[in-house]
Amino acid sequence: MTERAEDVLITGIGLVSSLGEGIEAHLDRLTGSAVPQPEIEADRFAPYFVHPLPPIDWSQQIPKKGDQRQMETWQKLGTYAAGLALADAGVAPDEETRAGVDMIVAAGGGERDQTVDALVMSRARGQDAPQALVNELLSTELRPTLFLAQLSNLLAGNISIVHKVTGSSRTFMGEEGAGISAIATAAARIRSGQSGICLVGGAFSAERKDLLTNYEMGGFLLKDTWSPVFGRAPGADGFTVGSVGAFLVLESASHASARGSAAYARLDGVFGDRGKRDKASLDQRFDALIEKAHLRDCDLLILSGATGLADLSEVERSVLRRHFPEAALRSYGTLLGQSFEAQFSAGIALAAAALARRQGLPPFDGRVENQVRFTPSTALVTTVGHVQAEGICILSALGGHASEV
Repeated sequence: MTERAEDVLITGIGLVSSLGEGIEAHLDRLTGSAVPQPEIEADRFAPYFVHPLPPIDWSQQIPKKGDQRQMETWQKLGTYAAGLALADAGVAPDEETRAGVDMIVAAGGGERDQTVDALVMSRARGQDAPQALVNELLSTELRPTLFLAQLSNLLAGNISIVHKVTGSSRTFMGEEGAGISAIATAAARIRSGQSGICLVGGAFSAERKDLLTNYEMGGFLLKDTWSPVFGRAPGADGFTVGSVGAFLVLESASHASARGSAAYARLDGVFGDRGKRDKASLDQRFDALIEKAHLRDCDLLILSGATGLADLSEVERSVLRRHFPEAALRSYGTLLGQSFEAQFSAGIALAAAALARRQGLPPFDGRVENQVRFTPSTALVTTVGHVQAEGICILSALGGHASEV
C-alpha cells in the first residue's frame, strides 16, 4: 500500500530587502500606496543602480560580535534572514529541537577584497610584464582567511553555528537555478516523508563594485535611467541588482500539526527547466512549465521574478498573459531588484504572505500591470534566470496565519 504524500506548508518567513526587515514590513510597503515605490541607490554606483540594504542591527539575530566579524555581508544577511524565519515559525531555539531541522541553502561565492584588487590594478598599470608583480601582491596582501570565506557552504555553516540548525545540510550553487533547485529539493523531501521540517533559502549582497563590474562586462546592467522591469525596452534594458536575504521554513502538515504551528500557505508544486535561450526555445519550454501547474485563470496572483532583460521578460510576460489574461501579474523584481540565489525564495515569501493576509497586491508598474478587485486564492511565482534556468512555484491559500501578517 502506497503512503499518501505529505502536504508541504510554509510556516515561517524571513525576508530582508531594500524595502525593510520582516514579512509584515514588506506587505505594508507593498499595499500601503496605490503604486508601491522602490528604494534605489542611484549615485554611489552611477551610472548603475542598486536596491540597497536598510540599516540592520545584526546583533538581533547574530548576537556574538565574533561571529559577525568573520562573516561577509552576504553571510550575515543570510544568517539574519534564516533567524527571522525560524523565529517566525516558532521553532524553539534549544539544540534538541533544532537538531531536527534540515537545511538547504542557495549560495554564491564569497566577496572579494576590493582594497587589494585596487592595489593590484594600480601597481600593475603600465608594467610591460605585470605577472610577477601581481603574484607577489596576491601572496603578500590577501589575508589567508579570504580563501575560506569564498566557500559557498560557509553560509550554511554559519546558520548552523548561530542558530543551532544541525540536521542534514545541502548547498546549491548556480545563481537563479540554485534557488529553484533548493526549494524544489526541500519540497520533494518533505512531500516524500524524508524530512519533516526544513529551512530553505538564500542571500545576495548587491552593493559590491566587483560584482557590478562583472555584470557590466556581460552587458547585463541597466544604466542611466531606471524603469520598472516590464518597461525596459531593447537597447535600454538590463537588471538592477538588489540585496536580499530570503528564507522559508517548509514543514509537512503532520509535523506542523504535532507542534501546533499555523501556516501561511500550502506549497503545491515546484517545477524547473533549462535549455537554449533563443526566443522560440524559451517560449516553448516556459509554456510547458506553465502547463504543469494546471492552474485556472481565476483569483490568481502571479509574482514574476523577471530580470528586466528585455528579450527574456517579453517571452515570460507573453506566455503568462497567454495562459492567464485576467490574473494579477506583478513583477516583484521592480521593487526588490535582481537577487539571483535569493530571487525565487523572495517571491515565494511575498506570495505566501499575501495569500495568508487575504490581500491582493496593487500594480507595481501601472503601465503594464493590471488592476484587479478579487482576493487571490492561489499564487504562481516565476523566475527566468538571466543566463539559464527557469522555475515556477504554485501556492494555495489556507486559513491564515497566527501572527497576523
